[in-house]
Amino acid sequence: MIDRKKLILEAAAKSFSLYGYKATTMDQVAKLANVGKGTIYTFFKTKEELFDEIINSLIAEIRFEVDSVLDDSSSILENVNRVLGRVQVFRESHQLTIKLIQEERDMGTQTVVEAMQRVEQSIIQYMKTIIKKAIRMGEIKSCDPEVTAFVMLKMYFSLVNDWQRNHPPLKKGEIPRLFELYLLKGLLT
Repeated sequence: MIDRKKLILEAAAKSFSLYGYKATTMDQVAKLANVGKGTIYTFFKTKEELFDEIINSLIAEIRFEVDSVLDDSSSILENVNRVLGRVQVFRESHQLTIKLIQEERDMGTQTVVEAMQRVEQSIIQYMKTIIKKAIRMGEIKSCDPEVTAFVMLKMYFSLVNDWQRNHPPLKKGEIPRLFELYLLKGLLT
């Protein structure tokens, strides 16, 4: 038996990946899924509801990716760099993510902005668990885990993405060294 909901979700993901959120229509999704438009509405009342389901799947994919690199026997520095490195690779290679980042930057589509904030917040929440564990284990001082996760995420993406706009990319191993210097050891000695 054909799983129509799955076909619709796959078609929607493809359409959002190719055209972005704003340019995707329910007609396009129906055509790609080879179903009638009415069939889509039996599962999803609106394009926003369909997109929300796609974003939930995207967050689950990211979670799976970062779970695969987390190592309980590694230091916080190693785990944070593994997790953020995997997120960065995912962002650079996952077609839907690429398109949504582009639409967010170029068009500021509110639904996409909010979706990308949800994705970012899910990464921050994941990072919070790593930080809380490091605090419990005495590996780092007590801090606000959410603020720390936010700073780490923003610092990592800035060093990887923003720095390269006007400078050569940082060499492999440089980001972990900078994390250790700025976040773990501090500049004052």
